[in-house]
Amino acid sequence: MNKIYPSAAAALDGVVRDGQLIAVGGFGLCGIPEALIDALRDSGMKNLTAISNNAGVDDFGLGKLLQTRQITKMISSYVGENKEFERQYLAGELALEFTPQGTLAEKLRAGGAGIPAFFTKTGVGTLVAEGKELREFDGETYVMERALLPDVALVKADVADKSGNLRFNLTARNFNPAAAMAGKVCIVEVEKIVETGQLAPDDIHLPGIYVHRIVLNASPEKRIEKRTITETKGV
Repeated sequence: MNKIYPSAAAALDGVVRDGQLIAVGGFGLCGIPEALIDALRDSGMKNLTAISNNAGVDDFGLGKLLQTRQITKMISSYVGENKEFERQYLAGELALEFTPQGTLAEKLRAGGAGIPAFFTKTGVGTLVAEGKELREFDGETYVMERALLPDVALVKADVADKSGNLRFNLTARNFNPAAAMAGKVCIVEVEKIVETGQLAPDDIHLPGIYVHRIVLNASPEKRIEKRTITETKGV
């Protein structure tokens, strides 16, 4: 089975539709599937619910889909650095399911592992727990969180072999593997594709059974979300 597609647009063709639940890997602007996000914007699909640790910035990452009003709801844990997100949310134009970061990661991991729900102490006694089942274990109160099962997962990896086995680069290995496992269809953007067997078993972070489509983006922009430089006196 050939998993390699000639472009990001081709990889999304026939998979993405209006109204879908879509998980997007990455952390800030680190390890985000830049080409797939651009292709999703260009597809014109709308009324999307996006699961992502954050919503990008105004002109990059998921911020591009907010600008075009293709996202109507975000399930995320950090929403700073994005003025358009703030404007839409405060105007009542964008729904937000605010989720603690560890809980968000576990909701995706549980979805990929076939676990429908789990209990956590995080969020008990806060707005996060409102309307959710509470249960006591060993004298402590826990809130039940449902797993996430996105229709499509868009993820970024460093290297893929032709069977879809993936290796992630450093912190790109945070939300990307969990999103990939949870998605009913997983599309991965990579910087390098090698022959099956070229990746050593210990170098494979996610097996190819979770990956359905692969697209090469050998020269991503890799923008830094916020650059801070320390000035040295006398230099």
